[in-house]
This record gives sequence, C-alpha cells and structure tokens, in this order.
Amino acid sequence: MIVARIVRRAFLAGVAGIALTSVAFADGPTPIRVKSDAHAEVPQKFKNHAVKIAVVRQLNTGDVYQEWIAGVEAEAKKLGVKLTVYNADGDNAKQALMLQQAVATQPDAIVIGWGFGDSLRDGIKAAADANIPVVTYYVSVEPSDKVITVDQGDKLMMTGILGALKAHIGGDGAKADVIYVYVPGYQALDLRNEVWKEFLRANPGVNTVATIGVVNANTAAQTADQAKAALTAHPNVKAIVAPYDEFTKGASLAISELGLADKVKTYGMDISTADIAVMTKPHSPWVVTATTNQSNVGSVVLRVAAARIAGDLIGNTLSVPPLVITQEELRTNKVENIEQLGAVFPDLKTPDVAKAPWMDKMK
Repeated sequence: MIVARIVRRAFLAGVAGIALTSVAFADGPTPIRVKSDAHAEVPQKFKNHAVKIAVVRQLNTGDVYQEWIAGVEAEAKKLGVKLTVYNADGDNAKQALMLQQAVATQPDAIVIGWGFGDSLRDGIKAAADANIPVVTYYVSVEPSDKVITVDQGDKLMMTGILGALKAHIGGDGAKADVIYVYVPGYQALDLRNEVWKEFLRANPGVNTVATIGVVNANTAAQTADQAKAALTAHPNVKAIVAPYDEFTKGASLAISELGLADKVKTYGMDISTADIAVMTKPHSPWVVTATTNQSNVGSVVLRVAAARIAGDLIGNTLSVPPLVITQEELRTNKVENIEQLGAVFPDLKTPDVAKAPWMDKMK
C-alpha cells in the first residue's frame, strides 16, 4: 500500500492503478480492527443461521448502488445472515420512516446505505436505545460506540483524479477552463468538494466556468443536459470534473454528442461494468476514475456488522482503500467487466478487511 503523500508524486509522474491509503490518528474516530481474542469458532447464533440484519438504503438506482447491495447480499449468504432490505428511492422522509420500522423489528444490527444525518437522527437514536448496533455507509453522522461509519477514502480519490487533471493540462501554473459537477448535502460529494476547493486555491489558473449537477432517478441524463448547455456557453472548456459515476457518464455523453471528445476530457469516480464500457469505447472522453469495487465494499460493510454482532470488533470507523485507474490501463489490459477488473487490479478486493477468524468456517 502507498501512503497519501505518494498520490501527488505518482500522478504527476503519470503512474496509475495504485492503492491509496491514509494514516490513522489516535485522536477522534478510531479505526476498526478485529480483536486479538475474536471468536475462532463460529458463534452459536451464526451457526444456527439466526442472525438478522436490516439494510436501509436511501439510494438504490444506479450501478454503484446495485453493485453495493449485491456485495451485501453475497456476504450475508456466506455468513448465513437473514437480510431485510428497505429501499427509500431517494426519499429522505421515507428512509427515516423505514429506519424506525427496521428498529421495531429488533434485528441484530442495522446497516444504513447513504442518507442524511438530520433525517435519520431519531431512528439512529432509537436503535441505540434498543441496543441495536448501526453500521453506516455514507451517512452524515459521527462514529461512536453505537455507530460504525464506513467510507471509501473520498479525499484520496479526489486527490488522485485532480492530480491526473493537473498533469494533463500542463502541471504547475497551467491554465484551463473547467466545468465542475457537484450537489451539496451528500457526504461523499461534500468530502470530495473539500479537496476541490483546496485544489483551486493551490492552482489559480484552473477556472471553474460552471458548476452543474443533480441527484435523482435520472442523474446521468439530466447531468448530460446541463453539461451540454454549459459546454455550449463556454467553448474553451478543457475538462469536466465529475466525481460520481452517474455525473461522469452524463458529462461524457454530453461531450460525445457535441463532438468534443478530442478537446474536452472527463475526470470521474467509481467503476462498474457499465462504466468500463463508457471509458473504453472509441473516442471516450472519460480518461481516469478513482474507485473502490462497490461489491467488495458491500461485502466489507456486511462483515463489519457481523463482526460487531459477534463482539469481535474494536473501533468505530473504516475507510476502504481506493485505486485510481486510467482509460489507457483498461484498454491495454482489455478489461471489459468488473470480474476482469478484479483480476487486473487485485487491490480492489479486500477479503480480509473486518474478517474475524470464524467467518471462513461458515458453510
């Protein structure tokens, strides 16, 4: 693994496909680890296939969310966990209600996939009062002894794609007009936006001529419409920074339909089989992405919940290490789907993260 300071150095040198990690600090949130005396044998409740976990999702439409839940479900099947999945379809009030409903069923743990802390606060408190552990993935809440938070190293991901952007536009002192895609209020996007603001301060020649973006059931299509309008209004744009794959797909579609793929490039986030097809097709403007494997992340989140139920974890927060992957690497290695991607970039799989010794004994 390569520590964060290598990210800048590596990408300015044109190196990609590397794992990004950050240093853990003792103060504040505590990184999770499996206890040294964790169960060696399968806990009885897991052996009896009697463990119940509720999954409450804010967002469920799009490649990222489908890959993630597939990983959750696969790991649950492996560990003999009974899952109940609640899909809020992007409705925050509906998700808050579903969380309360999940608490009422008294599961052994609750996983929350995406969401806003303000709308979920009462439900999380209700879970804590009922002694139900909560594991969140991209929910704007603080980790605690009752809540474990999981993310995918968003600041490192954003640093990686912006390093590639800077190299492509000419390095230090380069000037370029860019379009930025961002919607505030979503934890992952807000974390990435912090890095974007720092990047702009450090690179005053990079000029944001338009900020666009929408998150809904038609994110890619509506982003494409917004990007077309922005590109038409600003003909000197060299790049679109779109740090979410639905954003990136929309931006790439707009560029291609306007015939600008040789002039304007997209710098994106996430990966799926559909994303790979967009990146590798001829004349695609999507040149780099920063990502984890969302199916792998879903598996990790489920393992965190299972280990917490078994009493085998210490700590309250986890960042799954990401990679930055270039279009050139995908094409050179003839990667066409997520399975092939995992073979070429094995660091996208983290089967030992949050794995207690007993988990390999489940049948």
